[in-house]
Amino acid sequence: MRIAGADVIVTCPGRNFVTLEITTDDGLVGYGDATLNGRELAVASYLRDHVVPLLVGRDAHRIEDTWQYLYRGAYWRRGPVTMAAIAAVDVALWDIKAKAAGMPLYQLLGGASRTGIMAYGHASGRDLPEVLDSVRARREEGFRSIRVQSGVPGLDTIYGIGNPLDRTGLPTEEVWDTRAYLRHLPTVFEAVRNEFGPELPLLHDVHHRLTPIQAAKLGKALEPYDLFWMEDCTPAENQEGLRLVREHTTTPLAIGEVFNSVFDYQTLIREQLIDYVRSAVTHTGGITAMRKLFDYAALYQVRSGIHGPTDISPVGMAAGLHLDLAIHNFGIQEFAPHTTETYEVFRRSYTFDDGYLHPGETPGIGVTVDKEAAATFEYRPSYLPVNRLRDGTVHDW
Repeated sequence: MRIAGADVIVTCPGRNFVTLEITTDDGLVGYGDATLNGRELAVASYLRDHVVPLLVGRDAHRIEDTWQYLYRGAYWRRGPVTMAAIAAVDVALWDIKAKAAGMPLYQLLGGASRTGIMAYGHASGRDLPEVLDSVRARREEGFRSIRVQSGVPGLDTIYGIGNPLDRTGLPTEEVWDTRAYLRHLPTVFEAVRNEFGPELPLLHDVHHRLTPIQAAKLGKALEPYDLFWMEDCTPAENQEGLRLVREHTTTPLAIGEVFNSVFDYQTLIREQLIDYVRSAVTHTGGITAMRKLFDYAALYQVRSGIHGPTDISPVGMAAGLHLDLAIHNFGIQEFAPHTTETYEVFRRSYTFDDGYLHPGETPGIGVTVDKEAAATFEYRPSYLPVNRLRDGTVHDW
């Protein structure tokens, strides 16, 4: 079964998405997500100009060989653009292989290890009453686990509160105050626990804003509220920094949504400095690479927590769900439902019911792309914000 052609689809049904469509000589079609928020056209060009010409004529069944060919053969390895492009090819080929087998992808990964995939939803608000209302809304939608994000008194805007997208062509710039955040956040979780009790799993995303000692201080302050995890508490390019955090708090740690290979995790997993791996299939080389990453993590009792925001397309979400269902060391799945317009472009078989996701039983990954619908939503430049301290210094976020 040979690859006959490939097409790169760029569409913006509310957010920008890049999708690779691979077609075989016997008519099977597979899809892979290549979306890289704020740098989408870089990956689209990488695919069109440098990857698609290499695919035509290759055996579509040779997924591992194709992965190694694109990774090792380019010489310039890793990085988000390269790994997103490789992920798109990899997922599309797995989609094709599962369709050829007449099975949902998770069956080719060893079959189901659970009946459903626990998902967490996003609750946020500018102040405490809005936060509590948002938690109630997520619970009414069926979520059994909830990430809690809150505004901070004295700060006008914070990423994660409201719509982060900007359509002016330039990133918005937000002001950050670490001390104010560290003072305020424990009071938020105290109020949420008092309102909703001890059983509801609660999560929080720090979004890389703290130094290791600040992260350790926050983790310790949050221990009375029994978080499921504290996410991206410090920029983890400095993997050794997590040693300091780990020494001072028992709050579970999740890291890695900006990582794109197993090499980013080596120290963190081997030394058991984290509890959950946060990479997305879309940004970490696809199913092939993620399965190896999770198998490595399993040796050290580290579990999965696949990144699942709305800038991962339904194709990327579906790929993650098949992994979630199959691997043994599953932890939890982030789930931010897409817009109605997005679901008009990406027709999906995965479902969400009573707090649990399932990829469905459709052969392949269970997502098809309506190219006519996609063509009606033209690409629009947009960027995530930039973070600055009160004195104007660019800060991690």
